[in-house]
Amino acid sequence: MTITTPSANGATAVLRRRPGLRGLRVLGRSPLFTASVAVLATLVLVAVLAPVLAPYDPEAVDLSVSLAGTTGEHLLGTDQSGRDILSRLLHGARTGLLGPLLVIGVSTLLGTLLGVVAAWRGGWADTVLSRSMDMVFAIPGLLLAILLVAVVGPGMTAPVIAMAVAYTPYVGRLVRGIARQEKARPYIESYRVQGWSGWTVCLRHLLPNIAPTVFAQSAMNFGYALMDLAALSFLGFGVQPPTADWGAMINEGQSAIQQGAMLPALAPSACIVLAVVAFGIVGEGLADRIARREQ
Repeated sequence: MTITTPSANGATAVLRRRPGLRGLRVLGRSPLFTASVAVLATLVLVAVLAPVLAPYDPEAVDLSVSLAGTTGEHLLGTDQSGRDILSRLLHGARTGLLGPLLVIGVSTLLGTLLGVVAAWRGGWADTVLSRSMDMVFAIPGLLLAILLVAVVGPGMTAPVIAMAVAYTPYVGRLVRGIARQEKARPYIESYRVQGWSGWTVCLRHLLPNIAPTVFAQSAMNFGYALMDLAALSFLGFGVQPPTADWGAMINEGQSAIQQGAMLPALAPSACIVLAVVAFGIVGEGLADRIARREQ
């Protein structure tokens, strides 16, 4: 929405009212969206309160109850080592959410910075940054993570760094496109005519206007990052046993399937699917809200 106001030198300035994150208020408008938000809120709460909620130590081994079925003592049964599956799921939510959070946080900051600079400066800066992002975009994120793990060693650090680098071009290209459109709007030129510096206009007006779109994309990227990091843990490149992690739990549960025990692998798989779907629905809902607002 645009409004006109007189500038200090008497000229008429065209300003664009910033929608901010208030334009993303979609809670209650879609039952599926609301349910997805509730799922994500529950996952975050579980991750924070895992030490309190977990009935057992997630790494405590008790071979006497190996692959025990669901009982009053073990609501989701136990794995091959007799560890309580429910306790490991609750603690696994911590690594399952922390890794993607770091990936999305770093990639969003870097991608937004590169995208805004490329769009605002234009010329050779745009060409260099755009081609650099295209080169990184061409490298599969999982391959980059495996190569970095080969150098640094398995664990959470190498996959998070590799995936953050791999996701940066996704954010950078999106931000560059919408920032170029935003830069062409009259309110940007009006601020520059009034003597505002480019960085001031970017920080105070351009970034707040593109933030909702970036936020919506980040929500979808979070689910993808969660799935990628879980896949790396499943392959043995990410979080290592005995640390509770959903991807590693699926790997450990493969042998249990041959013995007729499905829950050691099925339970963490269901958690991953539920989280990824919820993040995707929330991201799509936010994107749809932004599209309707701009029509």
